[in-house]
Amino acid sequence: MMKPNVYFLLKLNRKIKNIHVKNLGIFLLHIFKKRYIGIFLDPALGCNLRCRMCYYSDEEKRKTSKGIFNQDDIVNIANAFFYRALKLQIGCGAEPSLFKYNKKIIELAKEKKIPYISLTTNGILFSENDWLEFAEAGLDEITLSIHGTNKESYEYFMTNASFELFCNTLKTLTSLKNRFPNLKIRLNYTINKDNLLELTDFFEVFGSFKFDILQIRPIKNMGNSNYANFSWTEIYDMYDKTIQKVKTECIARGIMCIVPDKEDLMKIENTDGSVFESTFLYISPRSLWEDDFDLQKDNYDLYAKRTHLAMKLFKKIFMPKRKSLMGNKQMNYEIY
Repeated sequence: MMKPNVYFLLKLNRKIKNIHVKNLGIFLLHIFKKRYIGIFLDPALGCNLRCRMCYYSDEEKRKTSKGIFNQDDIVNIANAFFYRALKLQIGCGAEPSLFKYNKKIIELAKEKKIPYISLTTNGILFSENDWLEFAEAGLDEITLSIHGTNKESYEYFMTNASFELFCNTLKTLTSLKNRFPNLKIRLNYTINKDNLLELTDFFEVFGSFKFDILQIRPIKNMGNSNYANFSWTEIYDMYDKTIQKVKTECIARGIMCIVPDKEDLMKIENTDGSVFESTFLYISPRSLWEDDFDLQKDNYDLYAKRTHLAMKLFKKIFMPKRKSLMGNKQMNYEIY
């Protein structure tokens, strides 16, 4: 069976402007028991770094954001959810390298035939053997977080990280792609007023490494983080020129570029809120999708039947466009 292209589906979602058509599609996928949800799984809560733009730079947040699944939990989660997933992302708000059994998650996801499996990480703690095992187990995509293009800014924004280790990780993954050419490598660069202009040097620094996707992500207010300048007024006029250079270079190199238009900087939100809420499923040691979901008794379909999810999805077909009730978790990105 041909593997669905999740990025094509994202592009298609952007092209379809009618929110009622989108919600109709989700409803039909649900009632015909097709895969349509994206599972975002944090198997362990915590992080080895203290990135200045992240809530893990806040001491109080680190005290309350704790917990870890055991292997039995992972098996139960796989049985309950994976059979309806179109995509699984390991690592969402926390660092998956703190979890010992990521390979097991990937293996279970392959057994349940999830079409696309990704892992998001800062990449510092995983070894060369870890990456090899993940690729052999069937991982489709590795996403690395990066907030600077030189040692000074990278280590400033990613406190406790090492620029040398990060570059070594990229070197390792470049070699791995020679063995696993279908493995996607994605870099997520979070921009703020102090690191935007560094993007003009991005390919001078990282151009020798192999990667497939570059996503430019504007900083978001994540609570009491150490870095808290969320204003775009100082760099709004410089944004297009800087981003255009990156897009042009990506296109020339055959690299997908995911980036918001300038107009979206001032409104970091997803106006397709009902679509996002219907397809986004977050799981962590402190959250199993919905508060009343019982992992010992429920699976996705049983819970959907018990809570009349089909009827809720049907009603959304006729609802007007609105912002997400889940907060500013997403924004409208363009894919080039």
